[in-house]
Amino acid sequence: MSFEINETERAIVDAVESVSQDILKAQAQHYDENEIFCQESLTALGEMGCMGINLPEAYGGFGVSSVAMSQAVEAIAASCASTASALTAHFLATDSILIGGTEEQKNSWLPRAASGELLGAFALTEPAAGSNPADMRTVAKRETDGWHIQGNKHYITNAREADFIVLYAKTAPSEGHNGISAFIIPKGTSGITFSSPEKTMGLRGSTIYELALDCWLPDSALLGKEGHGFATAMEVLDRGRVEVAAMSLGIARAAMESSLQWVQDRQIGSKPLMAYQGTQWCLADMHTRLQAARMLTWQAAEKRDSGQRFSLDSATAKLFAAECAGFVTDAALQLHGGYGYIRDLPLERYVRDARILRIFEGTSEVQKIIISRSLLNSR
Repeated sequence: MSFEINETERAIVDAVESVSQDILKAQAQHYDENEIFCQESLTALGEMGCMGINLPEAYGGFGVSSVAMSQAVEAIAASCASTASALTAHFLATDSILIGGTEEQKNSWLPRAASGELLGAFALTEPAAGSNPADMRTVAKRETDGWHIQGNKHYITNAREADFIVLYAKTAPSEGHNGISAFIIPKGTSGITFSSPEKTMGLRGSTIYELALDCWLPDSALLGKEGHGFATAMEVLDRGRVEVAAMSLGIARAAMESSLQWVQDRQIGSKPLMAYQGTQWCLADMHTRLQAARMLTWQAAEKRDSGQRFSLDSATAKLFAAECAGFVTDAALQLHGGYGYIRDLPLERYVRDARILRIFEGTSEVQKIIISRSLLNSR
């Protein structure tokens, strides 16, 4: 695999790198310290069309390869992981419509989401149903000309800021996976209440909420066909895990770059920190893991575009890249010593931001289950 991207894709990735450095990076600490939503950064990305970088040109997207998209997400996360989190949550919502929606729904929602006019949220997780969506308790009951939705969703990124929410609920509770459907809920729908933003350890500029639902939706809100929600969600999560892997690369890259500069500038006695073998070996370990994570991520991205099943590839990339981000950010903080522990430098933020990567969109343990089952089932 060459992982080559074409000239147009390279220009897009370079433009994202530039905006990330010029705008997103300058705002990242502000979002974190004040725990405010990263709207300014999303607006900047929307103005250049990046809110639809995951979508085909037919629906307002760039139509780029997943390798190019992964490089763009990495660049965004390297400058502001909160913005990358809010953006990729938006991708989960638009991917849901792309994969599961009718042609009318795709044409109605996706171009506006791609332009940045609309922001999406993806509501799957519940307080009692995290890693296994089949355990969800949110129910959608048929009523005259519509649906009555009742239940709760938890840890929903962008929820209160979103212009639409793609929500998953049980329409036939006795039918297990086959009884789950998806719905598009426009902003302002009555009967939905949001908690205050959760006080998170990291990604403080990417707000998450709990939702309480007791609302009515018209028939047109059903995403695609009844009972197809679980299959849509699983395909969306396969795609999303590649994006989480790319986010992991970005945070790890930022920590690596900070470390390389630090060990050259920092003097210990009469020698720079980089002169010590312990430092050199640490950098070598960080670099090796980051490069391996990048190759696994790009491999999963290429498989995503192939039309073949890529659950194994996306789970492998997500597992390794998320664990890599944890290792690299921790090692970077260690190289910085006490300076890395204080908030004047961004290292402690990188460590906090990276920690969730091993949890959301399937914990590391869930990825191991997916990987092992795939290997055993292929024999």
